Amino acid sequence: MNKMPDPMSEKTTLTDAVHNLLRRAIIEQALKPGMRLPEDTVGDQFGVSRTIVRHALVRLENEGLVVTRRNRGAFVAEPSLEEAKHVFEVRRCLETEVIRLLVERMPSDGYDRLAAHVRSEQTVQGKDGPVSIRLAGEFHVLLAELTGNHVLARYVSEVVLRCSLIMAMYAKSHSSDCAVDEHSQIIAAIRDGDTGRATRIMEHHLGAVAGRAELEKKPDSVQSILSRYGKELAS
Repeated sequence: MNKMPDPMSEKTTLTDAVHNLLRRAIIEQALKPGMRLPEDTVGDQFGVSRTIVRHALVRLENEGLVVTRRNRGAFVAEPSLEEAKHVFEVRRCLETEVIRLLVERMPSDGYDRLAAHVRSEQTVQGKDGPVSIRLAGEFHVLLAELTGNHVLARYVSEVVLRCSLIMAMYAKSHSSDCAVDEHSQIIAAIRDGDTGRATRIMEHHLGAVAGRAELEKKPDSVQSILSRYGKELAS
């Protein structure tokens, strides 16, 4: 006897798919910070109902990637500089704990999975900035997942996603060569059981990422300020 299809299960599957595609588009910087996400437009492009889109957008909002503005709809989030600094502070704390746990209990297939991911990162070195940013973030999520602590992995995944959005807004450059090399160094230090070295590399690595995001707002120079007034003189 054939089982009747479960409408709720199908709806959840579609919501998952739309959520994952929108999240990927945001992380790969195809959808820019501040861009409006009309439910009907998203639904038309993905061939799903507005209800499915609405559920996906709520999930993205819970992850900090989307904001909903009253009477205006959903937009890709635009984190402030202060929020960005707070996110990086939390990320450092979480990833230090990830290192400590992995030195204690790396699963048997952990190093093989990490090595495979690094190879994926190496294939896009110098070729695709948005994809390399996404893969770099996924490396850190994989580290957290390998701890076996699902709560920790969920929080790391959320802050990594937010950091990717922050990089889309504030980063002036992205060095995939540097990122992949440091990922390999982190793996080696964990394999050696050297928590201190692995933590130092991770802190330097995350510090470099935050540095590229230029989270410290620089004051305008006299030249840039006066150039705005000079345009009035020229007009």
